[in-house]
Amino acid sequence: MPLPLVIVNPESAGGATRAAWPGIASDLRSHFGAYTIAFTEKPKQAIELAAEAARGKVKLIIACGGDGTISEVANGILESGADAELGILPSGTGGDFRRTLEIPMRTRDAAQILRTGRTQLIDVGRVTYLNAAGIEDTRYFLGVASFGMSAAVIQRVKESEPQWLPAQTPKWLSGPVAFGTSMLRTAIQSPATRVLIKLDDEHERHLTVANLCIANARYFGGGMKIAPDAKLTDGQFDVITIGDIGARKIVTNAPRIYLGSHLSMDQVHRVLARKVTARPTAADEEIALEIDGELPGRLPATFQILPRALRVRCPA
Repeated sequence: MPLPLVIVNPESAGGATRAAWPGIASDLRSHFGAYTIAFTEKPKQAIELAAEAARGKVKLIIACGGDGTISEVANGILESGADAELGILPSGTGGDFRRTLEIPMRTRDAAQILRTGRTQLIDVGRVTYLNAAGIEDTRYFLGVASFGMSAAVIQRVKESEPQWLPAQTPKWLSGPVAFGTSMLRTAIQSPATRVLIKLDDEHERHLTVANLCIANARYFGGGMKIAPDAKLTDGQFDVITIGDIGARKIVTNAPRIYLGSHLSMDQVHRVLARKVTARPTAADEEIALEIDGELPGRLPATFQILPRALRVRCPA
């Protein structure tokens, strides 16, 4: 049987994974065992590497990187149709999906889970949307898909590293700080988003929102507990709607959103759904779509839950 494959994104954690890899590799070998390695050199390569490995009968494929890397490896496994299992070796600044699974950041602890953890079948989201070229595309997601203010925040974070951060700011903290600061700035500048939403077989509704999240897992944005009640095994999305509450209220309630206590706010609503469709109210409006921390395209989009679709190595 082929050895487990570790797919490493050396550019994750702002490039820190490249420098840290010798230490990560040593800890993994000591606390997990033998494995093979593949390094990514370009975006989406982890999808190809994972799909090829899964088709080649590799049973455990480990993503070493942040949420984007984990999502790509999961997409490769799912696209292959093979019975491979996803393992997670965190090395990113966000770490939202591993938070839901309660996988620790320290390599030796994560390696122990890879060696002795249990296999769990989890739900996966599948979204069909328009890509950057305006062509319909499909991908899977593990964590959260969203639109509204969050997409603008992600764009702001990706365009420029926050130069104001102190040089001693830890890598694990820089992601949440960058997202949080960009969220506050974006709240002041971004207009509300007007969309038509349909949940399952209900009638389509007009909504005006600051943000709307279709959540499979609990966290996004580098530790924001946006869907505190989400479960990876219930066969449903948690759809979290933050109404047009205005910049001041978003800023003053930001700590509640990070801690997951925002669901009690009057203009925050949670519903469960297996299928969500969303499109702009104005046909000529472009509304960017965020999926697992990436910006692959825009609305219109259809989100469907795939129950128990992926095997994942989890804490025992």
